[in-house]
Amino acid sequence: MSARRAGRIAAYGLMIGASALWVVPLLFALYISFRPYSETSQYGYVSLPHHLTLSNYLNAWTQADLPRFFINSVEITVPAVIVTLFLASMVAFVVVRADIKINVALLLLFTAGNLLPQQVIITPLYRLYLLIPLPGFISSSGLLYDSIAGLIVINIAFQTGFCVFVLSNYMRTIPGDMYEAAEVDGASMWSRYWRLTLPLCRPALAALATLLTTWIYNDFFWAITLMVTGSKRPITSALANLQGQFVSNQNLIAAAAVMAAIPTLVVYILLQKQFIAGLTLGATKG
Repeated sequence: MSARRAGRIAAYGLMIGASALWVVPLLFALYISFRPYSETSQYGYVSLPHHLTLSNYLNAWTQADLPRFFINSVEITVPAVIVTLFLASMVAFVVVRADIKINVALLLLFTAGNLLPQQVIITPLYRLYLLIPLPGFISSSGLLYDSIAGLIVINIAFQTGFCVFVLSNYMRTIPGDMYEAAEVDGASMWSRYWRLTLPLCRPALAALATLLTTWIYNDFFWAITLMVTGSKRPITSALANLQGQFVSNQNLIAAAAVMAAIPTLVVYILLQKQFIAGLTLGATKG
């Protein structure tokens, strides 16, 4: 066997093993979500099923009050994703196309924000949230703390840097001759950004939208530290509410987790072609 063929077999084996590490826990969670708790408590989780049921899904839907938490997650995720992509695209455009001296420093500033652990700033951020007032129609608490707006703001702040880095690299693959021609035709800076750059960056924006939706939707850290009212928290906190102090119904929790994951799967399916195109084009251009 040649060294090249052995390397290829090893690479395939590594990919299959890595895929199994990701897929097996998901399939196991899906499996136990259809099993009654009485059956798994008697025979164990790793056992053949005697019968399957949808009762765990029905109970999780009602006990965890999933519809309300779904709405909370949507109210946090959708504005955060849209605003993040809009701000990041504008910053990336300025960094790549505007002829100013602080371009590199600006890009480094936004990129460095990704290196800062969230836990490091939680104490000053918590105190800051307690000092910033908001109108009553935005926050029932009258503060940035314990408000959906507060979670939107913090997610935008932490995700913008990564998006600026990705979009700036992608925008560099767009030929500069197109911008020169647009400038000769009298296109303003805004027109070059809105009418030329954004349509060409659609694959990258779709890829980032998919990632951002998954990250922000699944966030739990900011929800438990910057929000005290349980009914305002996102879907991830609903799963924590199913965790008992002494006894945990893992079948019920698995069913709730499967339902909570459905929106992110739907987003990926809808943006799958653009997501793959954004990744491949960004890797091959330039």
